[in-house]
Amino acid sequence: MKSSEIMEILLDWNFWKKEIDVGIERTYLINEIQRLSRIGEILVISGVRRSGKSTLILQFCKSLIQSGVAKENILIVNFEDPRFTSLDLTLLNKIYECYLTELNPKKEHYVVLDEVQVVSQWEKFARFLRENKKAHVIITGSSSKLLSSEYATVLAGRHVDMEVYPLSFKEFLRFNGIEIKGDLDIISRRHEIKRLIGEYLKWGGFPKPTLLKEERDKKELLANYFRDIITKDIAMRYKIKDIEKLEGLAKYYLSNIASLQSFNKIKNILNISIDTVERFSRYLSEAYLLFFVKKFSFSEKEQIANPKKVYCIDTGLRNAVGFTFMENLGKLMENAVFLELKKRGKEIFYWKGKGEVDFVIKEGTKIKELIQVCYDIEKEETKKREIDALVEAMEFFKLNNGKIITWDFEGEEKIGKMKIVFIPIWKWLLQQ
Repeated sequence: MKSSEIMEILLDWNFWKKEIDVGIERTYLINEIQRLSRIGEILVISGVRRSGKSTLILQFCKSLIQSGVAKENILIVNFEDPRFTSLDLTLLNKIYECYLTELNPKKEHYVVLDEVQVVSQWEKFARFLRENKKAHVIITGSSSKLLSSEYATVLAGRHVDMEVYPLSFKEFLRFNGIEIKGDLDIISRRHEIKRLIGEYLKWGGFPKPTLLKEERDKKELLANYFRDIITKDIAMRYKIKDIEKLEGLAKYYLSNIASLQSFNKIKNILNISIDTVERFSRYLSEAYLLFFVKKFSFSEKEQIANPKKVYCIDTGLRNAVGFTFMENLGKLMENAVFLELKKRGKEIFYWKGKGEVDFVIKEGTKIKELIQVCYDIEKEETKKREIDALVEAMEFFKLNNGKIITWDFEGEEKIGKMKIVFIPIWKWLLQQ
């Protein structure tokens, strides 16, 4: 590419000559980027496509400018721009040379490589910048492989990592004009909050669909996100020709969230080989579309051998694409709780004895918390089943406290020395 072509693209993505709309700020995440960037290592930000990584980067860069960093000392390169050709190390070097020549930044500057997973050998370029102390380097990408040992080896451990998810419920409320700063806000606006939890479970937390008014537009955009993840983040990356099988497997999982799945069972249902099921499932996970939760066991062999529970990145995406006849609020609630636990950095398992417990939370070597999710806990038969499973697990893990997340029921129940707390999902999601 010619230098003039490169500069034309860069001018569109940078603050050098124009103001850029950075949207609604996700304050907590911006603060986290600021904190991690001060460490002085390469910052790797990964997450599903359209979760808001690029916008977050713009918000972070704007905060740098507001704090006194010169606009010329920030370079943003978005590799999703179709005008870039031959995405390789040569192009990276040429982009950087153009930037140095045309903008003449001071010694300490920022280089942001957005959606970099499409560029071969990007990690060598990032390491070069870091080792020569030329720049603060920030990488974003739509693949969990950015955090894998494959790249960590080349980066020589000189990186810190951060994952970005679609909006939390608290962020979703903010995008809908409700600011929650404490318990008084929750109490005073509880009726609006309870209405919006239904919207959150139905349409999920991708930023742009959240801001759209028409349901048809939301569904169409979410369906486009799904197609882009399948084609750009998986099929093109791994050179998959049979996209129909990949898409069929993805839709099967999305239609069966919060349920146990075994590769053997799926190969028979979809009539594909077990090798294909395993491989495609890994790709779907690496693209952040799906997550697979293991059964808790003290034996790693047993964890691997047992079926895994599947969850998706966003309930709105599932509702837009999955094959379902009716809304299953219990499954959507469980998926939302799983995502919130992931955002909180928890290590998650499920547990199965005579009954089943949805979430076993492990910290270090200890089990810290047991959580059930149940939509209609006021049915006596349902309540007994959920409590019996929870008590069985509490006895197994020697815990005195358990939690059941409900739609709207709140209270406590004592069983001997054990205490079970019932809390509505909207209230739990807003806890710190």
